[in-house]
Amino acid sequence: MIRRWNPPGVAPPVAQYSHLVSVPAGHDLIMIAGQFGLLPDGTLAGPDAQTQSLQIYANIETLLRSAGAGPEHLVRLFTMLAGAEHLEGSRLARHQTFARWYPNGGYPTNSIAVLAGLSTPELTVQIDGMAAVPARVATELADGDLMHEIMEAV
Repeated sequence: MIRRWNPPGVAPPVAQYSHLVSVPAGHDLIMIAGQFGLLPDGTLAGPDAQTQSLQIYANIETLLRSAGAGPEHLVRLFTMLAGAEHLEGSRLARHQTFARWYPNGGYPTNSIAVLAGLSTPELTVQIDGMAAVPARVATELADGDLMHEIMEAV
């Protein structure tokens, strides 16, 4: 079981994150590439950080499900904002999503960086992450994906 905690001797988290997360043996770490607020057709979900962040979290959830995982398997998120003016919208989206994902708390670690900009001006938020999935599940899914790729090539 993934363990998340905030030990005594340091200030409590100032937002929705845990100071420490421990991944037990028998888990594979899955890296989630930086996600933008793009809909499945590649169009931007909206012009603001809240809309883009909500779509990013939806995309992360879809990616996790494809790996046989869910938000409970997230161990780390890293949020990048294209300016401090996007902090509030991103926070609102995180609060809304985390209320559903973690109704009892126990959040993954999370860092936020405010940058001068992202790869294009219309992008306000980018989030990447890491999940820990029981090795058996990750291996079975990877084998299934490989088989799917082989079947498509035939």
